[in-house]
Amino acid sequence: MKATILPILLSAAVLLAAARSEFRYWSTDQLRDTESHLSSQEKGGFTTLADFGTHNVMLAVRHGNGQAELHEHMADVFVVRAGNATLVTGGEMAGAKTTAPGEQRGSSITGGSRQALAPGDVVHIPAGLPHQLLMKDGDTFSYLVVKAAEK
Repeated sequence: MKATILPILLSAAVLLAAARSEFRYWSTDQLRDTESHLSSQEKGGFTTLADFGTHNVMLAVRHGNGQAELHEHMADVFVVRAGNATLVTGGEMAGAKTTAPGEQRGSSITGGSRQALAPGDVVHIPAGLPHQLLMKDGDTFSYLVVKAAEK
């Protein structure tokens, strides 16, 4: 039994490694269709478009404030596609709880810096920096996220 499992596991590992290093392209139409699907959900949502091992690409749509969050080992790069929001960074995260290894979530941030975000804006949030997206009631905010491992 063990002799037949090893080749299958090795094949899966080779395929996974190849998938992580392949060229990927997302057209405007594909992103728009995905945004439309995410936007139809009551609270919005997000989807991972690709996971390349050391980094991944996600698309997110929000209809309200996000939780405060901190990633110990991953940096975030946001590329705003549509809508407006305020990004709060730094400060103290209220009610911080570990939700996964290296990941914390909280209810809010106090004492942080605020940056208005609009379509076309790009921000880099280094690993270890608390951050939260805030929005006006009734607004929708769409953005690409690249999560990358930091040393």
